[in-house]
Amino acid sequence: MLKPALMTLALVLGTAACAPTQWETSYDQLSPAETRNWRVAEVDVNVPETLTTSEENSYVPNFDIVWHGDPAGDRREQAASILREGITRGAQGLRGRERVRIVATLVQFHGITPIVRQNLQSSGVHNIQYQIQVFDLRTGQPLTESQLIKADLPALVGRAGDEADAQGLTQHVQVVNHIAAVTQNWLGNGGDPRTTFSRRGR
Repeated sequence: MLKPALMTLALVLGTAACAPTQWETSYDQLSPAETRNWRVAEVDVNVPETLTTSEENSYVPNFDIVWHGDPAGDRREQAASILREGITRGAQGLRGRERVRIVATLVQFHGITPIVRQNLQSSGVHNIQYQIQVFDLRTGQPLTESQLIKADLPALVGRAGDEADAQGLTQHVQVVNHIAAVTQNWLGNGGDPRTTFSRRGR
């Protein structure tokens, strides 16, 4: 007879195996004719206090911020730093005269847990969502409407995760790279990373 913990795990994995979830990277691209006049001077990232976070190492932790891709620390600040780094890098190609400020507000930053990273081979998703808006740096006037960006990304787990780590492609690096690609295309440049995929995950 299975012990309670093993029964719970079997139930979770069995349910997940039968019901993959649809994930996506999606947003409305801004007009290149407008953005080519911009130069991003500031990137501000807000993390609302209402967002929940936890160090719980389970298969399906139900929290807004779940992140184990960096050493233990302030997970809110780590998530904000990753989002800021990705947006800043993605906006570097703009060389216009109009100085602008990008403001992003985190909605969801749900990475995989160590138990998922170690024990699963074909599951796991970095579920990342944030509101974003552009403002004129001098006047403070909004230049775009606020919109939700969904930047979900399949997580590398098991052997694939080990191989990525060995090459320096840590979870931190992967997520920053993805947000940078999303930002660049959202601003009207670069390749289009928008996609949908079906995978078991939070």
